[in-house]
Amino acid sequence: MKLLKDILFGLRLQEVLGSTQMAVDAVTSDSRAVRKDFLFVAIRGTASDGHQYIEGAVKAGACAIVCEVLPEQISEHVTYIQVPNSHQAYALLAANWHGRPADHMQVVGVTGTNGKTTTATLLYQLYAHRGVKAGLISTVRIVIHQKEIPATHTTPDAWILQKHLAEMAAAGCKVVFMEVSSHGLIQHRVAGIPFAGAIFSNISRDHLDYHETMDAYVAAKKLLFDGLSSKAFALVNSDDKHGETMLLDCAAKPITYALRRAADIKVRVLESHLNGTLISMNQRECWMHLIGEFNAYNAAAIYGAATALGMPADEALQGISALQSVDGRFQRVQGPKDLVGIVDYAHTPDALENVLQTLQAFRQGSQRILTVVGCGGDRDKGKRPQMAQIAADLSDYVILTSDNPRSETQSDILRDMEAGLDPVQKRRCITVEDRAQGIKLACQHAQPGDIILVAGKGHEKYQEIQGVKHPFDDVAVLKSTLKDVHA
Repeated sequence: MKLLKDILFGLRLQEVLGSTQMAVDAVTSDSRAVRKDFLFVAIRGTASDGHQYIEGAVKAGACAIVCEVLPEQISEHVTYIQVPNSHQAYALLAANWHGRPADHMQVVGVTGTNGKTTTATLLYQLYAHRGVKAGLISTVRIVIHQKEIPATHTTPDAWILQKHLAEMAAAGCKVVFMEVSSHGLIQHRVAGIPFAGAIFSNISRDHLDYHETMDAYVAAKKLLFDGLSSKAFALVNSDDKHGETMLLDCAAKPITYALRRAADIKVRVLESHLNGTLISMNQRECWMHLIGEFNAYNAAAIYGAATALGMPADEALQGISALQSVDGRFQRVQGPKDLVGIVDYAHTPDALENVLQTLQAFRQGSQRILTVVGCGGDRDKGKRPQMAQIAADLSDYVILTSDNPRSETQSDILRDMEAGLDPVQKRRCITVEDRAQGIKLACQHAQPGDIILVAGKGHEKYQEIQGVKHPFDDVAVLKSTLKDVHA
């Protein structure tokens, strides 16, 4: 129970009808959860508008309402608070309710299309290995010091996010690394978090089903940098044309990293193998277990953030050399007869191209690349033909299959992918709707020494079909199938 006036700290209030001296038992944006003495926040969502449920919330016992538009019917026993943005208000209420936990830790946000999970997770690893109590909020998992919780969203709902941050502060965490999605930024889920720094990895086509245009997608990412204070750092990949955009009108200390351009942190790939990479970071050499050029970028981001937070450069490089790859991110599965499996979350055209170009650099002699790939349903349809085309151009054999079809039919998604193939590319592709059968076909077709890439789902342990999540693990399926087929 908290006083309403205390949890309104920092909110922009347009009008207040009623007293703010009352006690509030809980805050919710779900009208079905409202009980006596609850504060109900009316939020406009994509499926429904919370303003439609204000009257029901009052009848259920709500003592206060936060909304963008005041209702016509006003109850004299209820306090009504009008705000310009209910999403932002909800996030600030959540931060205040939980004691503004981010104020007591260094929180670093990571945004971009690809590399967010790897960068955030490996930064957590780096600090945890040094004995520093740290927190992680990622697509794959949430870690409160050493306690793991499964993740459901890249950036959780504001209330859940603040709850996790409060648990991290209570556990003594000094630093927190979190992925910050474009959805989370547009919906103000991270409002009320004074970020100590932000990292920008890259931008390529993704989430256009939500943002509609690339300009809107870029603008969403930039919101993280627009909110930084002069005490924070802004670390950007200057090889990406949008890196400079992130720094426009940004008050934080700018730091750049790059492989190709001049930058504050200049990284070069000296040697690249399937078991690791030798890099040079500002003329200091470092061998790391991470594979490929895209991981050289990730390593530069990790180095940049760690040194910006005060870690000595030599310690940062030593720590990077000990880091292990993240589940479902270029994860190697060794099969019999020198067969190599790679499972990767690559679900955008750019990510798929990066992974396949990396594998192309490793191939030797008659070694072939066999790719199993699909596209998710209810998402940007424009990238489907692009994904198929990239797979066909950079692989010797391609199996187009299902990913997470969600409410769409697998056949419709696969038709969209096939539309990107010319007659020559089609001869290297086969379509198999069942993902397990697609992986099996790749394994059957593989010859000793070949590389099998299973792309799109990475760490996910399910396949979502018509609203139902069925157990499915690419790594487990690939391991068992390789063993069965080539025993």
